[in-house]
Amino acid sequence: MAAQKVLKVGTKVRDFSLKDQNSQIFQLSGCKDKKVLLSFHPLAWTPVCAQQMKSLEKNNKVFQKLNTVAVGISVDSVPSKSAWAKSLKISQTRLLADFWPHGGVAKAYGIFREEGFSERANIIVDRNGRIALAKTYPIGQLPDIDKIIEHLKLL
Repeated sequence: MAAQKVLKVGTKVRDFSLKDQNSQIFQLSGCKDKKVLLSFHPLAWTPVCAQQMKSLEKNNKVFQKLNTVAVGISVDSVPSKSAWAKSLKISQTRLLADFWPHGGVAKAYGIFREEGFSERANIIVDRNGRIALAKTYPIGQLPDIDKIIEHLKLL
């Protein structure tokens, strides 16, 4: 699978900048001295993706204690992300719009599917800008956030 080549542990990640649900720019390289959890979800407004993003929001304080910035990423537009965040009552977690170029970040990370959206994946970037964990999941499976948190504790 192409994603495995791009997402090899230890690989230096590609920097990117995307707008969040509030039209604020998030730049990966701006998270210096922090770990970053890139939580890719296929599409907003779907049940498993909603649960995945709610799990990030619910664990926001845990992420802060672990010096980690957790963000959700999908190919949806900023207005869609904004309305979705409001409907889910997400206020602390940044939901990034990988809208244009369509799926550009997902493509750069090797997890863009031919159907037009990303794999469901969690990628942990360490403080040195290298991949510490890269895990893809079946589209219909909710990632186990506790396993991700346990991995973050080891970094």
